[in-house]
Amino acid sequence: MTGVSYDSVEKGTALPQRSYRVTRLDLVKYAGASGDFNVIHWNERIARSVGLPTVIAHGMYTMAQAGKLLTEWAGDPGAVTDFGVRFSAMVPVPDDDAGATIEISGKVLDKLEGNQVTVDIVARADGAKVLTRARATVRLP
Repeated sequence: MTGVSYDSVEKGTALPQRSYRVTRLDLVKYAGASGDFNVIHWNERIARSVGLPTVIAHGMYTMAQAGKLLTEWAGDPGAVTDFGVRFSAMVPVPDDDAGATIEISGKVLDKLEGNQVTVDIVARADGAKVLTRARATVRLP
């Protein structure tokens, strides 16, 4: 995706929906990068022993996928100036080659001063909304 300009968006402008795949390998790589080695993110036996259906994606990994949509849309990894979410459901990641898919979409809620926009984000995995109150401020050229 190439970046959009502030003048080209209005309230209600939809961001292109994207699908991001997450596999067990992605979770291991994320654990190494983030330092979050909680066993529920890589050990199925432990995940099941605490009542989870299987290994689950890190919440911050899921949030990062939403951030990826925003930065791809804006065309600048430094464009997101504020970002917050609540985690509302888990993303189970099966032990297969397909993994799980996180669907991310967004909509411009408001145009602000300083070439900034507020974006409402929707993230779903396996039909469940996995992020709520997901909102970001993005500075556009």
